[in-house]
Amino acid sequence: MAAFEHAVELGYHCVETDVRATRDRVVVVYHDEDLDRLTNHTGPIAARDWRDLKTVRVDGTEAIPRLEDVLGAWPDLRLTVDPKCDDVVAPLIEVFRRTGARDRVCVGSFSAHRLRWIRTDAPGYTSCSPFEVVRMRAESWTFPFGSLAPDCAQVPPRQTIFGNISIPVVDAAFVRAAHARGMPVQVWTVDEEAEMERLLDLGVDGVMSDYATTLKAVFERRNLWR
Repeated sequence: MAAFEHAVELGYHCVETDVRATRDRVVVVYHDEDLDRLTNHTGPIAARDWRDLKTVRVDGTEAIPRLEDVLGAWPDLRLTVDPKCDDVVAPLIEVFRRTGARDRVCVGSFSAHRLRWIRTDAPGYTSCSPFEVVRMRAESWTFPFGSLAPDCAQVPPRQTIFGNISIPVVDAAFVRAAHARGMPVQVWTVDEEAEMERLLDLGVDGVMSDYATTLKAVFERRNLWR
């Protein structure tokens, strides 16, 4: 919660986070599959009930929050949420219905299956699956495709394919192709100022960074901060 509070105090209106589900279907804000890396506990999130998990501390200090708590604490905050496993999708949909927050959450995922599930059972704003990104990239190279379901393109600056070949994803042609479809381009995860500047020069619509203060400074220098 301290990280969300920091972003809000800086003036951000939108943040990105990952979610998983406990054994008793509580949606929590957490990236890793297990507790081993960030806490002094071990084992998967999915093997614990919320009653047990809420006593665990990240780095010895911070509680693992429920998504519902984040939505309730900042009712005007918009979120991009990545469901990290299939088990969290149905509980996530339940949170949307219980809180009425679907209209301020964009769901993004590497899983086309999860995105199709969300689009069917909880329609609203979603990003591209990896295959949909490939289709957009091909379209930017003048290979047209038909209709696309996503509302925005959340993509990395470059993508590694075939193990060690890195190809650019975001260039002027990609931005034009996405904008021609009315799709904003939001790029992750960008931590270097020079790359932030390059992407903004290309006309991207959003940048995701682990360094909120640095990103804000770049936006302020460019008179983009609102």
